[in-house]
Formats: sequence, C-alpha cells, structure tokens
Amino acid sequence: MPTAKAAPRIDTHQHFWTYKPQNYAWIDADMASLQRDFAPADLEPELRAAGIDGTLAVEARGHLEETDNLLRIAEQTPFVRGVVGWLPLTEPDVGTLLDRYAQHPKLKGLRHWMGPGNDLLTMSSEALHRGVFLLERHGLSYDLMLWPPQLETVPAFVDRHPGQTFILDHFAKPFIRDRQIEPWRTHLRELARRPNVYCKLSGLTTEADHANWSLADLQPYFQAALEAFTPSRLLFGSDWPVCTLATSYARWVETVEKLTASLTEAERARIFGGTAIEAYRL
Repeated sequence: MPTAKAAPRIDTHQHFWTYKPQNYAWIDADMASLQRDFAPADLEPELRAAGIDGTLAVEARGHLEETDNLLRIAEQTPFVRGVVGWLPLTEPDVGTLLDRYAQHPKLKGLRHWMGPGNDLLTMSSEALHRGVFLLERHGLSYDLMLWPPQLETVPAFVDRHPGQTFILDHFAKPFIRDRQIEPWRTHLRELARRPNVYCKLSGLTTEADHANWSLADLQPYFQAALEAFTPSRLLFGSDWPVCTLATSYARWVETVEKLTASLTEAERARIFGGTAIEAYRL
C-alpha cells in the first residue's frame, strides 16, 4: 500500500515589506537590521532548509497598498498559501471593500490595530465591531494582535462574535524577559475557553532576552498555552523577519520542535500544519 502523504508544514506568520521609514515607523533604531526590504527570495531558502512547505503572509503596516502587494506576491509565489491582510474595518464603506477583496482566493483573514498594550478602549469600538461582524459572512479569520494587559478584556470582544474565527498572535506577547507569567496565564486560559479562538506559537524569542534566551525561558509559556488551547488550536508561526532580532529561522523551527517533542506525532502535525489548514481554510 502507498504510504500516507505527510501533512504540509505551514508557517502561519511571516512578513514581507518594501522598506520606507515613513511606512514602517514601528521599526525603530533598535531594529536597524529590519530597515531593509524583505521578499520571498529571502525567505524561500530558510523554508527549504527547515522543511516548511508553505506560509501565511501577514500585514505589518495597516494600509491597503500593503494588502494589495501581499496578494500580488501570493499570486506569484507558490509557497505563500494565503494572506492575512488589512482593510479599514472601522470605516463606514468597509462592506464594499470586503465584498471585493474577499473574492481573492488567497485572502484568508484580516488583522487590524487594536491599540497599544495598555489600550482597553479600542476593542470596545462599535465601528470595529461592525467591521468584524462582516468577516464571518465572507469566511475570513481575524488575527488578534494583543499585549498581556489587554487579555483580560478581549473575551468580551470575542463573545460578541461567537461564529467568527479568531487567531491570537504571539501568545499575546507575554513578559518573558521579566519572567512574569501571571496574570497572563490566567487570562489566556479564560480566552481559550472560547472554542472559536486559536493561538499562534510564534514571536516568543523577541519577548525574551534577545541575546541570552534559552529553551527553559520559553517552556513555561508554551506549557500554559498548550494546556489552554491543546494542539488542536495551536499553530506554528515564525514572525520572520522580526524573529531575526533574537533568533535565526532555523533555530526557531528547531526550538518549536524541541518544545513539542513530548507530544504525539499527530499532535505535532496539528501544530505544524493541520491547525493552520483548518483555521485559515487552506
């Protein structure tokens, strides 16, 4: 009998950009190595060496121009399985834009600014809720870009959209550098009680000591997320090229393989690809 084909391994969080300082103001002097263009040709050798079959390209600017560019890249780049773009969800005419953009087969989801880490008001915006409400009819996911202080209030945001798929980026950026796990862990568990929320295993090393992090530093945070979401709702992501501030692509893949080493083959396959296929409808 022929052997079953292995599930593809998907990186659910990577970025491309044509760098202009005025477009990427968040890339400050401490991130000088990111102040250049990043294109598919830069990432493809990393994927091949690490055995990653495909990716989700995620917005990093919050502008229609970038969404259009990512969709063009996806059309021309076989390994880009989908795009998490940006649309002006709080604008009154976003429904018309959604009707048009949702027709693109590579648009799988959207991400929208929900305020800085201490902002608890943006997610209560009725304009934002109206925009998110429109996503479900188009089958588009919504990536949650959050920080730990926002975790306590995000369940109320999610609860207004029980049929919408949400995907939490980077474990909500826990304070790994400070070795602070509470109240992040408690609030993460509460969010995970919503079955329509997934969580990306990504972006952890940039929240740790960039030069001196270890597997042991990340383990408690991974364990908390694993217990909260289980492998069925965890997705592998790299956050490339931002991750290169603290790790190489190869080392990050190796780190996730070590973090998940005690899981079954089926559970690892979920985290490295199966969950992505489900959550982003690849």
